[in-house]
Amino acid sequence: MNIVLFAGGVGSRLWPLSRKNAPKQFGKIIGNKTMLQIAVGKLFPLYDWNNLYISTGTHYAEHVIAQLPELSQDHILIEPEMRDVGPAVGLVTALFMHKAPDEPIALLWGSDHLVRDEEAFRTVLSAAEKLIKEDGKRIVFLGQKPRFANQNVGYIEYGEEMGKRSGYSVRRFTGFAYRPHLSLAEKWVKDNRHAWNLGYFVTTPRFLWKLFQEFAPELFVKLSEIYDTIGTPRYQKTLARIYPTIEKISFDNAVLEKMNPKYGLVISADLKWSDIGAWEALKEALVGDGDETATRGNVLVEGSKDSLVFNFTKQLVVGIDMSDLVVVNTADVVLICPKDSVPKIKKLVENLRGTAHEHLA
Repeated sequence: MNIVLFAGGVGSRLWPLSRKNAPKQFGKIIGNKTMLQIAVGKLFPLYDWNNLYISTGTHYAEHVIAQLPELSQDHILIEPEMRDVGPAVGLVTALFMHKAPDEPIALLWGSDHLVRDEEAFRTVLSAAEKLIKEDGKRIVFLGQKPRFANQNVGYIEYGEEMGKRSGYSVRRFTGFAYRPHLSLAEKWVKDNRHAWNLGYFVTTPRFLWKLFQEFAPELFVKLSEIYDTIGTPRYQKTLARIYPTIEKISFDNAVLEKMNPKYGLVISADLKWSDIGAWEALKEALVGDGDETATRGNVLVEGSKDSLVFNFTKQLVVGIDMSDLVVVNTADVVLICPKDSVPKIKKLVENLRGTAHEHLA
């Protein structure tokens, strides 16, 4: 099976650590490995470097080469410009339609996800691969069994059991749901019909190509122009000319939300997965959803609860009697805000453009 890890986002919700020129996937947020290295590491030893591809932007290719020296450089798939996830998946689909249209392909995200039960993840991924080998005209979605009433993630809805693979139930896919209110999230934790949507899935390039053709015709026309030149001297110029003109759109909006649910299957498992794409989510991933405070670096806290204090400098950062706060100290920016205000970080970073602080974005 071919496996594509997408590692092209900027990650502004983790600003000021993650920035345009140094995004989160290339930073050491947890431990001594970067998020990209952690994402790749969970695939081994079941899969190897021959299975792996990285999709990223032009400006980040050097980071990928430096951090994954074992990866063949022709396994780095380059977007000339960021156009959101829909076009990114479309470009990958076009490339693999040329390379291996009927082989199973897994699409994963490599910048802001933490999977602590890596063995379970590999088992589930292998089970999805086997399902697609049996029938390549469908998609298998991988989900995390809800650990708590999370209002900040999307959910996969599923129905009856269709069988088992590797000890895990395979369920009929019924749809998606987004960021429920608290009472609904509390219900979904218990009903055994919902999983957190990781965005991970396994299918074949040929089936994906058909979905783009059917549900995103304008995008498909431009992808087809690019596809026609793959493997020819015209490819790079055609890609550079056409790809930046593609409308920005999410993959869910472009394709998945329009797909007939009958083509989908779901494997939901406790992978110990966390979305750490924002500071408050990182805090939950590190110390849980309780009152403990997560710290990193030269930090001293007293009487503090339910906070995150990350220090990326040598100076000492001290917090006393803090509650529900995020404090991030870097060499040139100090961020302090309530946890509930973390969603405003992205807008703040956007507003830095055209100001004297633009270089900090």
